[in-house]
Amino acid sequence: MGCWCSKEAKIKPGFQDPFVLASETAFSVNEVEALYQLFRKLSVTAKIHKEDFQLALFGNRNKQNIFADRVFDLFDVKRHGVIEFGEFVRSLSVFHPKASEEDKISFAFKLYDLRQTGYIRQDELKKMVLALLDESGLHLTGDVVESIVNETFKQADLNGDGKIDEQEWMVFAKKSPYLLRNMTLPVLKDLTMAFPSFVMETEASEANMI
Repeated sequence: MGCWCSKEAKIKPGFQDPFVLASETAFSVNEVEALYQLFRKLSVTAKIHKEDFQLALFGNRNKQNIFADRVFDLFDVKRHGVIEFGEFVRSLSVFHPKASEEDKISFAFKLYDLRQTGYIRQDELKKMVLALLDESGLHLTGDVVESIVNETFKQADLNGDGKIDEQEWMVFAKKSPYLLRNMTLPVLKDLTMAFPSFVMETEASEANMI
């Protein structure tokens, strides 16, 4: 059997060693291979641009949504304005059913921390609540939204200093599992069923990781 890793890395643009990515994420080697097929469907130049990301999330390249913008920004670790395959796999890993609760809570905190100050202010919380409601197709009155935001902020801001730090968010999120409802994508657990054709294209074996 030849060296699959070096052979595949040369012929797949933007591809990274699946064994390395599997060791750093919640994905198996086979799931990383399946993700590459998904990645290729979303990208044209071995990189995903924001418009393609918007299309994947909403079916519309032009829809503006703070939630989508923040997810894209957090996936774009190198801040190049595009998402490379390694960034895609490592960032998507937090949405895997096997990812730890702590990792999901930490990622959610970064989503809400719009100004990237290390704290969540009440106006940031409100913007994200509105964005998530819009993304879900839910429309609530202004009074109801204000009530949700005020009550959430009151419960999360444990020391009453007008901002939520990551430790306060961690405590609050563990008591409020609904906050993590969008942080798990069950389909990621069945990638090899969704993209079965890769099995015929690779000689990779989970045994090689042992």
